[in-house]
Amino acid sequence: MKTFLILTVLTIQVAEMANAQLNKTTPQAKTANGVVEGVTEPTGIRAFKGIPFAQPPVGELRWKEPQPVKNWQGVRKTTQFGPRAMQRAVFGDMGFRSNGMSEDCLYLNVWTPAKSDKEKLPVLVYFYGGGFIAGDGSEGRYDGESMAAKGMVALTVNYRLDVFGFMAHPELTKESAHQSSGNYAYLDMAAALRWVQQNIAAFGGDPKRVTIAGESAGSIAVSGLMASPLSKGLIAGAIGESGSLLGGLPPVPLAKGEEAGAAFAKGVGAGSLAELRAMPAEKLLEATGKPGTPRFSATVDGYFFPKPPMEIFAAGEQAQVPLLAGWNSEEMNARAVLGQEKPTPEGYANAVKRLYNDRAEEVLKLYPGSTEEEVLESATALAGDRFLAYSTWKWADLQSKTGGGKPVYRYYYSRPRPAMVPEMGNAAPGLAGGVVKSTDANAVKVPPARGAVHSAEIEYAMGNLPKNKVYAWTPDDYKVSEVMQKYFANFVKTGNPNGSGLPNWPAINSGNSIQFMQIDVNTRLETEKNRARYLFLDPYYTKQ
Repeated sequence: MKTFLILTVLTIQVAEMANAQLNKTTPQAKTANGVVEGVTEPTGIRAFKGIPFAQPPVGELRWKEPQPVKNWQGVRKTTQFGPRAMQRAVFGDMGFRSNGMSEDCLYLNVWTPAKSDKEKLPVLVYFYGGGFIAGDGSEGRYDGESMAAKGMVALTVNYRLDVFGFMAHPELTKESAHQSSGNYAYLDMAAALRWVQQNIAAFGGDPKRVTIAGESAGSIAVSGLMASPLSKGLIAGAIGESGSLLGGLPPVPLAKGEEAGAAFAKGVGAGSLAELRAMPAEKLLEATGKPGTPRFSATVDGYFFPKPPMEIFAAGEQAQVPLLAGWNSEEMNARAVLGQEKPTPEGYANAVKRLYNDRAEEVLKLYPGSTEEEVLESATALAGDRFLAYSTWKWADLQSKTGGGKPVYRYYYSRPRPAMVPEMGNAAPGLAGGVVKSTDANAVKVPPARGAVHSAEIEYAMGNLPKNKVYAWTPDDYKVSEVMQKYFANFVKTGNPNGSGLPNWPAINSGNSIQFMQIDVNTRLETEKNRARYLFLDPYYTKQ
């Protein structure tokens, strides 16, 4: 009898040990819709990939507000990234790890260091860039494992793109309970944030400490989520890398969006919304690449955007949260200003006159070009300001004035990428961070960089240099990444980027002597010298 009891106890202990080992290697979390099972990475971080946060937006749900996920029974495996949104390969290879491409794309990914659901860690929700026409939460540069290792729960979120994410149409407006259409991508993001509020505690996160972040279109989206009454109450902080809708891809009036949608429908031979919904997704996607097809813009729909975001921020009606925002030293190449002109003083002056007519002399004083080197420098600065730098400046400037006194931190990122590894051959960087190979005939090819190009900072900020095998990273690159990631991680945790061992970064004020952090090998505090440039550009964007 005694032997039997000993054997029984040993059997139970072995079973418990096995179960503990199973839980360690196959972590589970109980969401509102059911149990999900992820994987434990070698670092100890638990990863849950491809968790649905809304029903698949297919069939009758195409161009509808995302609908709540249906419950499931048993344990759902979440060990593989879900499909990426429908998109054309416009930026070269963006490094997807997703499970194919599909309209069924509303999935998110969670990385957590938490061992239980009691830890209440800060939360980072990251939205990818790609001009609202490309991108995916599976891209290695956005991977949340490194940020999770800094003591937070990190997420990436998919959202609908292009015609699927932004098409407005009179019939869509009519069928909507809110008399609105378009903005489905933004509504996807808001739905993801509601999912976070409901479920993130199960992964050890604190729903009251959610910081949203993004780069390029993702940064523009962060500013949009701050502006919208549907989402501004769901966030505690915001990070924007290169862009805001205060000048960058701003929403158009609903009527204008409907006109574009009706024209698209006519172009694909659809006489009704029912016919549009019956069309294969591939056919609609192919049509977006045809010459003359209008770009699908967000809309001031009276629902997600009750009025133009510029008005919302000017009135202080946006989310009153800390903001960390900045841009890169070469957001756009000088050719975007020069066109076919040679980089001579005369050629530059001609290009500026074409852009600004009778105000060209003012521009040439603000962006001087008396030598070829100065022309290249000024044309690069003007191109970057026109592209996304101005809109990021405007966002930080307005938030510092109307954001309820919450701190605003501004950066300027100037570390150029190193050379590509020899194995890349004659490849070149793409505008949105991908790689343009000689066979990618349709990809946008970018001339050699003079500084930190658009999207170059992402891997540094997220601690993901090792996941990008394209570039020959140096010790200096890892040094820059360590500093930038610490700043971002501190901000997610406390709403303040400052911390031990880092150069002190003060919040900006609304006067003329605004300080910003220049992030490079020698990261340092600088004082704004170019405010007059942004004030000159202001009227061109504030009259939206």
